[in-house]
Amino acid sequence: MDHPPIEGRRRSKYIAPVPKSRRTKTDGKKQASLDLDRPGEGGSRYNPTPIINEVRTHIAAWRGLPNPNDWGVTPTTQRLLQHWRSDAFSGPRPFYCQVEAVETAIWFAEVARNRKQYAHIFRHLEEANQDANPDLFRTALKLATGAGKTTVMAMLIAWQSINAARQPNSSLFSRGFLIVAPGITIKDRLRVLKPSDTNSYYRTRELVPQDMMPDLNKAKIEIVNYHVFQRRKAHELNAVGLRLMKGWKNEEVEELETEGAMLQRACGDLLQLKNIVVINDEAHHCYRERPNTNEEDELKGQEKEEAKENNEAARLWISGIEALKRKVGLRSVYDLSATPFFLRGSGYEEGTLFPWVVSDFSLVDAIECGIVKLPRVPVSDNSVNSAMPVYRNLWDHIGKDMPKKGAGKSGELDPFKMPGPLQTALYSLYSHYQKEYEAWQQVGIGVPPVFIVVCNNTASSKLVYEWVSGWERAEQDELVTKHHGHLKLFSNFDPYGNRLPRMNTLLIDSQQLESGEALDPAFREMAKIEIEQFKREKAERDGAAEAASISESELLREVMNTVGQKGRLGEQIRCVVSVSMLTEGWDANTVTHILGVRAFGTQLLCEQVIGRGLRRQSYELNDKGLFNTEYADILGIPFDFATEPQEVVRSPPKPTTRVNALKERASLSIRFPRVAGYRTELPSENFSATFSEDSTLTLTPELVGPCRVRLEGLVGEGHEISPDALNDMRPNTVAIHLTKKLIELYFRETDQDVPYYLYNQLQPITRRWVNQCLKLTGGTKAGMLTYAELAEKACELIYQAIVRSAGEDGTGVVKAMLDPYNPHGYTDFVSFITTKQNLWRTSLSHVNYVVCDSDWEAEFARVVEAHSSTISYVKNQALGFEVPYRIGSVPRRYLPDFIIQVDDGRGADDPLNLIIEVKGFRGFDAQIKAETMANFWVPGVNNLKTYGRWAFKELRDAFAMEEEFEKLINEFSRGGKECLTAPSRA
Repeated sequence: MDHPPIEGRRRSKYIAPVPKSRRTKTDGKKQASLDLDRPGEGGSRYNPTPIINEVRTHIAAWRGLPNPNDWGVTPTTQRLLQHWRSDAFSGPRPFYCQVEAVETAIWFAEVARNRKQYAHIFRHLEEANQDANPDLFRTALKLATGAGKTTVMAMLIAWQSINAARQPNSSLFSRGFLIVAPGITIKDRLRVLKPSDTNSYYRTRELVPQDMMPDLNKAKIEIVNYHVFQRRKAHELNAVGLRLMKGWKNEEVEELETEGAMLQRACGDLLQLKNIVVINDEAHHCYRERPNTNEEDELKGQEKEEAKENNEAARLWISGIEALKRKVGLRSVYDLSATPFFLRGSGYEEGTLFPWVVSDFSLVDAIECGIVKLPRVPVSDNSVNSAMPVYRNLWDHIGKDMPKKGAGKSGELDPFKMPGPLQTALYSLYSHYQKEYEAWQQVGIGVPPVFIVVCNNTASSKLVYEWVSGWERAEQDELVTKHHGHLKLFSNFDPYGNRLPRMNTLLIDSQQLESGEALDPAFREMAKIEIEQFKREKAERDGAAEAASISESELLREVMNTVGQKGRLGEQIRCVVSVSMLTEGWDANTVTHILGVRAFGTQLLCEQVIGRGLRRQSYELNDKGLFNTEYADILGIPFDFATEPQEVVRSPPKPTTRVNALKERASLSIRFPRVAGYRTELPSENFSATFSEDSTLTLTPELVGPCRVRLEGLVGEGHEISPDALNDMRPNTVAIHLTKKLIELYFRETDQDVPYYLYNQLQPITRRWVNQCLKLTGGTKAGMLTYAELAEKACELIYQAIVRSAGEDGTGVVKAMLDPYNPHGYTDFVSFITTKQNLWRTSLSHVNYVVCDSDWEAEFARVVEAHSSTISYVKNQALGFEVPYRIGSVPRRYLPDFIIQVDDGRGADDPLNLIIEVKGFRGFDAQIKAETMANFWVPGVNNLKTYGRWAFKELRDAFAMEEEFEKLINEFSRGGKECLTAPSRA
């Protein structure tokens, strides 16, 4: 039975979230699942989901506060939150889940701290940490694979470091950060968290307004593998040397470096600071095993070895953080992971959620929101005797026929003898891959989709690799090609048996590469031809010296980490056969197909591997404002997340374009002021107001609610209701209310009494506004202006008219107050990537393209380029040009569309900087923006006399753009100063 959608947010709860296989047998083997509700043995148990859901409720209420001044956070935090929640992004804006995770951290640190009503939440976290991390206080943020943990880390760093720079004595913030990763791949990828990196997320994803970048640059950030916490040998001595150092007294010699030496090596300059912030990426690897348990001893075989490795890694990781706390102190420890669950051997029930998780965005949420690909797994097939679809858990059907040992112990295996179900699975998935490949080729993506195979050991991986891509064997000391591969697009040989100059299929052992150690001899022998081939390609791309200096493991790691990236070694790789899991860090977003050729003991492991294929390729919104569905087709991984196979219209991702300032056009650079606010000097008495078309406020039922409502019962007579009680409120009474509000909002000095003595001067103005500028429609009443929100809007319009009048008669002066940290900006720093196709290639702009959000903007770009008076222009995208304004007490920021430098008759050395807004629909918010530009920003900047001459106009007729712009230039050429501050109405 189908149920209607349930409104609201899905609660944090761990259940099987998907339809089951269509074919099941009650006597078949049952899938192991995560049972997180049954009590664990041997001690107390903390269930974090009630806390997570409660925190969500508190944050939703906090987020809903309309006035930022009520948020209880610093001005810097307030500005960052407004920026992250806004639409002022050239590319994809931060996802809701990313902002929610950072909001949770902010709420705990700045809002909830020391408030009694939240004490039970902190008590839960303290007790949970005392149980598992007795020397640390950790909070975990759970985000599904593909939901963007790296972006969240960047936002956390920005929030902490900019606050610390602007409030150096605060006990809440730090400018020192240690980012700990589980492997070299993730460590390398996290370089984008350093502001100095060329691909820094703060710039490329516009996470930090440009005026805040100087403060962000003061942060000290170290990114390390947890392996650096391993204390190394203090000296390299043989037995003789060691005896000499011990001397005749046979004194003990410290063989390992001290804890301080280890921290100095691992953390560097961070040791100069106090109370730093630690961010653990993939934090499920970091825990202290539960004491007095012998779970590891109870396991056997491969499970015991896996548990031992897990615990050794976790112990090393957490010990390093504890040592750092002893040395310099920790401000906060943030754990980020898609799967913050205890691992096998930890002493806790495997798959149990860390009890210090405070924010949860699950894989179910990510898929339902469309921010990751939709995994498709088998739900039925035409086999007769299987309890489940064969390809749902392929290993159950082929495991006994696959090699049990590594390649070094298995000898030369014959790829032709691979189990039949495995070959059929490869052919089946490859057939679908071909269609996807052709679709990508037709739209010119430039890189291929990627097919990955995850195997259990080096022998299995070599077998699959050779079957897929072809293989050679040595005969009489010569390599002879035995087969050029069964899958044409993945073959590394041409039809004549010659190796292709560029490989299509890559064989990799990700576990070896992540350790950073030298390659295992057996794997090195297996991959020697790949290594030689990539070294030649590296030499061709980067020079012989660069190729000679790179180690074999670094070379293979570079290939693996650049799969699907244009211009890099892994650019054209189509198939990756992995010996190990590729469970973390491998963030290729071009994966479309995954085949599992190994056992999967837990759903946790299934989710980690499937996660490698869930990163979206395109974040372009469709006509409905949603992401097009992208799919990852999965075989051999028994994950209980399935959808019924269906024919869909594929929507391949669009090509990307880099938009940036061109060095050769430096002469077209435009400088602009960064205005933080306005200082208005009004006459102390004899106020006047000049009302205009933009001073009008129209009340509608949409704005205030329905004003005529019909009520009826099941039987009997109905009747109509309306707000007739407001009829008794006369216009003069409304004017009295508005006058009082106007004085309180705009004429009160800080720490002084409200100057109600101005009432007699201002009340005639408000009364005139009510009579001339208030429009009532749809049964609305003048008395509705006593509503606080409407009163603030009315007062803003009245105050704008007062400022305009004071400027016109010379009795008042408006001056712009510039940002103290970064008073001006330039077009020089524009650099971002777009997938939008509506681009205008410029010739008179410092920036190479105008990314057009509408055909109106494209038409305007054409008009500006063609006009003889145009000197230079730029679209305000990733420029950092913002205009502060407010409606009532709520501060906001406005991004105008274009800045154009024009010659208005004074020559190119004294251009007019013309700000243009291209607008169709014009609501109340746009009305206030235009008034602010005309009455505050333009006169305020012009009065500074250091940024040239500025003006503002709106163009509202798309079909008369050229005529309107020509008329506008002629007006400025004739009008001189008067046109610079006139109300903006083109």
